[in-house]
Amino acid sequence: MSLSRRTARRSVRALGVTAASAALAFGTAGSAFACTIGDFSATAACDGDKGVITVTDKDPSGVTAEVTVFLENNNADVRQVGTAQTVKGTAKGATISFAEDWEPNAVYRVHIEAGTKSKKLVSADIDPFLTAPAKACKADDTATPSGTPSATASASPSESADTESPAPSEPSAGGEDTPAPAGNDVQPAAQQSNLAETGASSNTGLIVGVAALLVVLGGGAVFFGLRRRGSGDR
Repeated sequence: MSLSRRTARRSVRALGVTAASAALAFGTAGSAFACTIGDFSATAACDGDKGVITVTDKDPSGVTAEVTVFLENNNADVRQVGTAQTVKGTAKGATISFAEDWEPNAVYRVHIEAGTKSKKLVSADIDPFLTAPAKACKADDTATPSGTPSATASASPSESADTESPAPSEPSAGGEDTPAPAGNDVQPAAQQSNLAETGASSNTGLIVGVAALLVVLGGGAVFFGLRRRGSGDR
């Protein structure tokens, strides 16, 4: 074999090795910049007194991804939070937000779809699932402050039984209600009523006049009787 052929073969072999190395280097660089599920993260925070879920995409390749958030309960989807949103990642991180008044310690599943139908790069959930903070954004105004009784203590049944209810009032002559006498106290009206029952009423003068008339008539009859008797004895 001539020297020229050997040189040519060595040149072709070296060129092949160089091409393979370049292809491997480009492939490694391409995979390093490809979109992966590790480029995504999610947090639950407060915007004033409202809750919000924020998803960050740190994909330097800038692949457009679709993000969907679901509320979870016992590893099952309860409902979807809002509508799906798209984000185009950057090396510094691009963010999108979902308005959600999350409950303390609520769990959410954040699903990522990136790439095309022919070349799907990501189709997975952010692992682990997102757990909301233990404190809600808005304080519960209806909560009873500590140390303050929630209700006023009511009287016990025994106390209620021992308390006598006031007697119903009786209407007076003028049409107004007059309070009933307390205990055994005797009111002036009752005393007057008792006096009326024993005879001390307005008819006393008439009775006295009739009695005096009867006395006068009786005395006259006795006088005339004695006078007739004396005349008979003569």
